[in-house]
Amino acid sequence: YTWFLSIIQNEFRAGKIDLGSTMKLLEKLQLPFNFTHVKHVFKKTIDKRKENTINMEDFRAIYRTIVHRSEFLELFRSYATDSKILASTELIEFLRREQYETEDCETTALEIILKYEPIEEVKKRRQLSFEGFIRYMSSEDCWIFKSNQRTVYQNMNHPLCDYFISSSHNTYLISDQLIGPSDLWGYTSALLKGCRCLEIDCWDGPNNEPVVYHGHTLTSKILFRSVIQVIEKYAFVASDYPVVLSLENHCSPKQQEVMAECLESVLGNKLLTSPIGGTQVTQLPSPEALKFKILIKNKKIGTIEEGMLRKDHDSLGEMGEVSESELASDEDETDEATPLHTKGVSTKRKSELRPSTPARKKAKVKKVKIALALSDLVVYTKSEKFVSFDHSLAHQKCYENNSIGETQARKFVKHAAKEFVSHTSRFITRIYPKGSRTTSSNYNPQEFWNVGCQMVALNFQTPGVQMELQNGKFLDNGGCGYILKPEFLRNRSSAFTPQNVGRYSNPLSLSIRLISGHQLPPSNLSKTNKADPLVQIEIYGVPEDQTKRKSSVVKSNALSPKWDETFSFTVQVPELALVRFCVEDEISLVANEFLGQYTLPLLSMNKG
Repeated sequence: YTWFLSIIQNEFRAGKIDLGSTMKLLEKLQLPFNFTHVKHVFKKTIDKRKENTINMEDFRAIYRTIVHRSEFLELFRSYATDSKILASTELIEFLRREQYETEDCETTALEIILKYEPIEEVKKRRQLSFEGFIRYMSSEDCWIFKSNQRTVYQNMNHPLCDYFISSSHNTYLISDQLIGPSDLWGYTSALLKGCRCLEIDCWDGPNNEPVVYHGHTLTSKILFRSVIQVIEKYAFVASDYPVVLSLENHCSPKQQEVMAECLESVLGNKLLTSPIGGTQVTQLPSPEALKFKILIKNKKIGTIEEGMLRKDHDSLGEMGEVSESELASDEDETDEATPLHTKGVSTKRKSELRPSTPARKKAKVKKVKIALALSDLVVYTKSEKFVSFDHSLAHQKCYENNSIGETQARKFVKHAAKEFVSHTSRFITRIYPKGSRTTSSNYNPQEFWNVGCQMVALNFQTPGVQMELQNGKFLDNGGCGYILKPEFLRNRSSAFTPQNVGRYSNPLSLSIRLISGHQLPPSNLSKTNKADPLVQIEIYGVPEDQTKRKSSVVKSNALSPKWDETFSFTVQVPELALVRFCVEDEISLVANEFLGQYTLPLLSMNKG
């Protein structure tokens, strides 16, 4: 108590303090406080009085109400022999039994005391008071997310196609896909979230300056040049690893040359313009080898070698053509580019309609003109029209990648998962939302990660479960935007499929004890700081791991609800599993209001 007094008494020299000063004083005590809850507890304290101020004893009561959580006290007392102080031996015992610490517990215990014990004389005796214990338990040392995975820890020397890559769709949009604004903030915010593949929709603009917007809609336009300037500025703030610019290119050859000039002049030596280590490309380079580089993903004329031969002569004004079936451009809005089977043949048995060799409508072939100046900037990420898995296996080069719409990709997951996995073990595959998602809604990315798709592009501007899964997955590996795929999705002779994991199963039993919550956001419907919270624990992964459990409801308590319930799961493919905690307020028997969530990879979870 002497320690507590020494910190607070100065503030009470002039008598009593108001809510604002209370909040400032609590911050001085270096613990996380939520203003809504402090305000509510403060109001309750002065409820019967005429004044809006509190004295020292009131302040102590408020502090204890919020900070001295009974579940912490129980835990503390079960290890502290004199119930006031944890000796270092008792703290070591706690670390071994509760936190599953195995090595060097003595050092860890000492570090905790030095870092979190606020009372000097207790610290000098190498002990931990309840105040120190609370500060330790509320600190990042007790986060559920493993500390060694908050920085890059995976091997970054595999070829690019061996990683899941954080990818955004129509990055320039910050709202819907039809009439909403295009904004540079879309690029800034995606890059700051660690996104490594951005999409740029380019169209001819006035004054020979290409513009970026969602073509044939009323979304506003921004200059291509401005987009590239923003990317140059923010590309490597959140991560050192390469950024891929996926160009959806609708420009004339003349404005494509402007694009090429702009990319080279603005990005300078960040732009990758030639292969690293020789022109014979037999496998993709690694994220490590491409650090601080920006890659252009676009159609390309001919091979890397031919492009390199042109390096020395000026190809301005020259262009080439790529033949492409009229059925679909790289990102056709119909999203039915390669039908699994054409309409009107439904009488045939399913087995005759192999998804890898789809029946084709008679396709008109159109020629796409590409300026050589832009084509030659494409090195390891050449956009190649997807025909079929068989066709790719026979003809596709390692630096050629496909974009497949979600509807078609979903059919492949269902009918040709093994071939799909084999394809993504060799080639970078980008999935994008179907054109009918005009509100910028998202699909569930998990089903495409399950078959090893590297670039599962989502609308970053749209909050919801899908983006929460994306953000949760990419917390891994230091949030650098590249996550090494599990071995069974990298191995070219893998027989893994999400529907039938067989010998690839590596079962893990997971037990989660849901103890309590603290300072939850109150319900929007509540005049006070109340809510009726419940927690849903969800697992996302291969189909047989998908599951959802629900806690009981704690009535009218958002400050410190207690559940004390245990949930047990067996997860067949932990390498692909994400765990999502979702807190909701039960409004009625049929409706809940979202209060907050946290998602993380199962294998990033700390025990304890």
